[in-house]
Amino acid sequence: MATTDVTVIETGAGTYTQEITAGRHQFIADEPLPVGDDAGPNPYDFVLAGLGACTSMTVRMYANRKGWPLERVRVTLRRSRIHAKDCAECETKTGMLDQIDREIELIGDLDDDQRQRLMAIAERCPVHQTLTSEVRITTTAVTP
Repeated sequence: MATTDVTVIETGAGTYTQEITAGRHQFIADEPLPVGDDAGPNPYDFVLAGLGACTSMTVRMYANRKGWPLERVRVTLRRSRIHAKDCAECETKTGMLDQIDREIELIGDLDDDQRQRLMAIAERCPVHQTLTSEVRITTTAVTP
């Protein structure tokens, strides 16, 4: 998989408005009103969008490879904060943690076995694997 540098810079147009460049694509991020100017999706929207796009693409690639009659994939995601003590399968037991709920709609004349396999394949989306594994982020100060 090719890597793409992503650059984020303040636009100066609003308190938190950011211009994002990913390869040859440009878009805006912002915080919603009243904190920001609501000029674009907030950072968590981009995380969810990345997970949703990766999920859909992964399912599509597999269905195409198998020649299955998948017409369309729709992924709906929502993020919330929950108490760790309320999550039986979570390692963290104190404080709050993030929960992402993902709904996958597989549209097409698929049988039950194909649907089950595609749902299992969705778990193998690379972004899903990144979000559910240990992630190491390094930060370097750059002098202008």
